[in-house]
Order: sequence, then structure tokens, then C-alpha cells
Amino acid sequence: MNILVTGGVGTVGAGLVKELRGRGHHVISCDISHQHDEVGFSLRTDLERPLYARCDVGEFRQVERVFERMGPFDYVYHCAAEFGRWNGEDFYETLWRSNAVGTKNIIRLQERLKFRLVHFSSSEVYGDWPELMAEAVMDEYEIKQMNDYAMTKWVNEMQVRNSAIQYGTESVVVRLFNTYGPGEYYSPYRSVNCRFLYCALTDQPFTVFRGHHRTSTYLADTVRTAANISENFKPGETYNIGGVSHHSIEELAEVVLKVTGADPKLVEFRESEILTTKIKKVDISKAVRDLNHKNSYGLEEGMRITADWMRGVYNLPNKAGGAAN
Repeated sequence: MNILVTGGVGTVGAGLVKELRGRGHHVISCDISHQHDEVGFSLRTDLERPLYARCDVGEFRQVERVFERMGPFDYVYHCAAEFGRWNGEDFYETLWRSNAVGTKNIIRLQERLKFRLVHFSSSEVYGDWPELMAEAVMDEYEIKQMNDYAMTKWVNEMQVRNSAIQYGTESVVVRLFNTYGPGEYYSPYRSVNCRFLYCALTDQPFTVFRGHHRTSTYLADTVRTAANISENFKPGETYNIGGVSHHSIEELAEVVLKVTGADPKLVEFRESEILTTKIKKVDISKAVRDLNHKNSYGLEEGMRITADWMRGVYNLPNKAGGAAN
């Protein structure tokens, strides 16, 4: 199959590109940066078979050009987005343009070209829902979105649904829960797992807010499950992709200190963070049933593997007394 992955340089997108190509699909990716294997749209020095296009999904002309020059596509995995609550606060202009306008641009082309869409949403859409986060919750209850990032992701889901009703487009939505692992490069806006690990490995202080609970999903598991959608595509479905181990953020910090050998004095504890979900407990039964979703590692083992990967990527010493088995 011919597949496009938007946001193909990002954490999940890059993993999907590799996974889908490994399954024998012809995969084109696009993202906002220049890359070595990209198409030169106005140049005569193009690669014979370019596999990447620079594209800002918030610009319809750029998105349309990718489809015209590098399509047609059977599936589009739409990963391109501004990620995270605080990133959305600090860069809200880019957040709304990339997430809301960018997704609408993809959908407009879907209505014309009729490819199947896999849209990446977020667990943030569940707000501070206190019970088990099953997919149907969003249809049965009115959830208060707690930040701009969550708002954009819920807007995206409504855009996808409305297009299906009005134009008969075929889409699947996935809601990701706290994904971490090798392939997630550090920035202060990345997952809590990534930030804690990087700070501990580089002897930088980090803050732990008490009273919050999460599950953690190993990146390779998320990618494998998402790739399975192309093999069992059910239009109109929504899937939670998450972990099975429910832990507090304090427990996560303890694991980080254990696998890195960092000084516990690096950790500063504070009371719960405002406008941040207290407890996220996820129902992944639909993803297990339809997409063969599996969790490969427990939290400590997954974090140890990720710490070893970070040491290699950033050339950091091993203070924890050995690599993962």
C-alpha cells in the first residue's frame, strides 16, 4: 500500500515510518524541517525516488502539493501536530494553526481524494474524568477541556466526525496515553518520563507534582498497534492506546532515580499542578481486541532501556551500574 505519514520526523511519526516500511508498504513522510531524502519540488536535482517532503500542514498549498506530486495514497497517518499542554500555552498561535487548520487541510483533501485517515488524538480530551477512561465516555458525557492542547485535539475529533457524516470519509481516531521510549528526544515539552530521565541523567533538578497518576506506554508498542490499523481498518472507530501499569508520578520519579543512579536531591516535590488531570486510568480493551495491542515492558524495564538509549544518544556516563539485560 501507499501510505503518507504526516509529522514523520516526530516521535511517533518516525517510528511509524520505520514500522510500516518494515511491513513492505511504500511510505512517504512529511514534516516541517528539511531532510536529506526530501523532494526538491522546483529543482532538477531531485532524488530518483524521494521519500520525504517538507510540508507545513497548516498551509493548504504545501499539503496539496505533497498529494499531487507524491500520491496517491491509500492511507494517511496524520501525526503532525503541536504536542503538549505547556507547549500549547507557550506557542498557542502555532498550536491552533497546526492542529486545527492543519487537520482541516488534511480532511479537505480526504474529501476529494477518498484516502483512509488515521488521526492521532490525545488522552487530554478526557479532561479530569475521574473514572475509567473508555472511548465511549466522550460520547456520553460533556467533558471540560483543561487546556488549549486538549481543546485542539477535541476540535480535531469533531472535524473528523463531521466530515464522515457530511462527505462519507473513512477515518479512525487514536487517543495516545503518555507514550515514552527510545526515539523520544528530550525537550522541556516532551513526556514526563522523557523529561525526568533526561534531567536525572544530566544532573539537573526536576519537579514532581504530588497526587497525579498515569499509565505509561512504551513507544514501540504504540507504533506497532497504530500500524496494525492499516490491516484491520474499521471506519468510525476510536481507540485508546495506553499502558497497563498504573502508577503515581512519585513512583515514576523513584524508578527514574533507580535506573539512572541520580542523586535524590535533584527531585523537588510540590503539590498537584493546576489544570492538570489528577488520575488517568485507561481502558485499552478495544485496542487489544481489534489491533492486538500489547505492552512489552513493565515501567522499570522500559525506563531502563530508555535510559540506556539516552546515554548513547547524548553521550552520557552510566551511573546506574550497568546496561539493561
